Amino acid sequence: MSETNSCMVDVATLYIVPTPIGNLADITQRALDVLANVDIIAAEDTRHTSRLLTHFSISTRTFALHDHNEQQKADYLIEKLQAGTSIALVSDAGTPLISDPGYHLVNRCRQAGVKVVPLPGPCAVVTALSGAGLPSDRFSFEGFLPPKSKGRKDRFQELANDERTMIFYESPHRIMDSLADMLDVLGPERQVVLARELTKTYETIHGAPLGELVEWLGEDSNRTRGEMVLLVAGHRAQKDELPADALRTVTLLTKELPLKKAAALAAEIHGVKKNALYKWGLENLD
Repeated sequence: MSETNSCMVDVATLYIVPTPIGNLADITQRALDVLANVDIIAAEDTRHTSRLLTHFSISTRTFALHDHNEQQKADYLIEKLQAGTSIALVSDAGTPLISDPGYHLVNRCRQAGVKVVPLPGPCAVVTALSGAGLPSDRFSFEGFLPPKSKGRKDRFQELANDERTMIFYESPHRIMDSLADMLDVLGPERQVVLARELTKTYETIHGAPLGELVEWLGEDSNRTRGEMVLLVAGHRAQKDELPADALRTVTLLTKELPLKKAAALAAEIHGVKKNALYKWGLENLD
C-alpha cells in the first residue's frame, strides 16, 4: 500500500460506506476519500457502482458482493482483510445492510476480530422520517413488505397496535395492492406518508389519512413511480380503549376459566379495570 493510502485509510479494515440515494452531491468527502484509497470496493452491483466511481474519477477495483454470493465470499474477503487489505463495502444506494447485503460479512468480521469502521451518510429511512412530520422519538424500520396479500395483511395485523412510527420500503408495482391491504387492516383514518424519489428531481413527500392517500395516488399514475418509503403513524389508543395485551390475556384465560375469573386475573396482570374487561368479554367472546 502506498504512503498516500496509509494516510487515508487503515490496513486490515472493512469500511461501511453509504452512497447517495439519488443526488450525487450527497456523498461525503470522507466517503470519497475512503473509496479512492482502499484496496478493494465490495459492491452490490459493480456496474452500478462503477458509474458512481467514474463520476468522481475513482479507479479503485471492485468486487461483486451481493445477496446470492455473500456467504460464500465472506471467507475470501476476511482472508484478504487479515492479510492487511483494506476494503470498502457499498450497496447500490444508501447505507449498506439497511435492506441491502452486508450483514453476513460484517458479522463474520466482528467474529474474526477484523476492524469494522462504519461511515455516516445517506439513508432513505432517516431521510424520509425527518421530513414526514410523524413522531420520530420512537420508530421501527420494517423493511420490505411480503410479496403476497396474506403475508402483508398478517404483518399489518401484527403491527396494528404498535405505537411507534413504522417505516416500510415498497416497489412501484406493488404499492397500490399493499396500501389496499393496509386499508383493510388499519382502516382509512390511520395517517400515512408516502416519500418517493427522495433527493431526486421528482421527490414527493405526501401525507394523508390512508383512505385519502389511496385516492390521491389513484388520480395520477406518476405518483406511483420510483423508489418508495411508506411511513405509518403508530397506534393511538383512545382514552377508554382497553390494551390489546389485556384483551389477548382474557381471551386466552376464558378457554380454561369462567369469564368473571378470567377478567379479574387479566385485570390484575395488566393493571386495568376488571369490570371493563368483563363487559368486553360479554360483548366479544362466545
